[in-house]
Amino acid sequence: MVMQRRRMVTAAAAAGFVCGVTVLAGCAGNGAAADGLGADSGDSVRRAADVLVRAGSSKVTTSMEMASGGTRVMITGSGGFDYGKGRGELRITLPRDAAGAQEHHPVTELMTPGSLYMKDRGEGVPADKWVRVDTTQLSDGNLVTGGATDPLAAAELLRGARKVELVGEETFLGVRVRHFRGSTDIARAARSASPATRGPLAAAAKGFTVTEVPFDVYLDAQGRPRKVSQRFTFSSDPSAKQVRQSGKPGTPRDVTVTSTTVLDTFGTPVNVVLPKSADIYNGKIVTAPPK
Repeated sequence: MVMQRRRMVTAAAAAGFVCGVTVLAGCAGNGAAADGLGADSGDSVRRAADVLVRAGSSKVTTSMEMASGGTRVMITGSGGFDYGKGRGELRITLPRDAAGAQEHHPVTELMTPGSLYMKDRGEGVPADKWVRVDTTQLSDGNLVTGGATDPLAAAELLRGARKVELVGEETFLGVRVRHFRGSTDIARAARSASPATRGPLAAAAKGFTVTEVPFDVYLDAQGRPRKVSQRFTFSSDPSAKQVRQSGKPGTPRDVTVTSTTVLDTFGTPVNVVLPKSADIYNGKIVTAPPK
């Protein structure tokens, strides 16, 4: 029996956005920053992931807005992440249906190096089972598929930052921060990423039609990212990457996904318990390129 995991956002189907996977059932403290608040060096942005690992853990809230033409859809999430272990747990809230009712139960996601576990009440998957996805096999490296960008992956993506500009200093959630703006290249970030995130980012570099990602990041006095907003762009046409590379005429409609991650309460204990083998709904994961 073939079961397709329902898309994270049903309204996004009209925009050509694919945000799901197919499962073939039956198959197997305060301190001074190195740069200081007044510094404008892009190096502080590029080493944000290293600073997060040293920070240990934090609470996380996420939002992901998808836009294509006149269609806009929002997914939100909250939870915590242990940056040293590369593990986190988020509870993803899906958008309401056209009548304003909550159409789906929230999805619990466990993020680990190379894997995404989802506890979903989708058709064909028992309510007490998890689905495991190999993020190195996802054409977007799980930057958008799960409805939230892995917070550590978002920081690792900044390793490819260039054209970095210091917008200015401001206060965010009661903390003084530096606001940086620039763009990062997924392939460049993958080459310098930590081993745990190198595989997923390398997959994303091949899967996205546009590998340059504009970003805004807010760093506190210790260099920790307090807010990261990244804008991903891909085409509704699966063959768009070949079309762009060949230089042939025709411009497929682009889909823009703005992923925002907010980090707060650093040092909060985060205990992620991975599912036992018996609790995983085994299946072959089939993915499609971002559309």
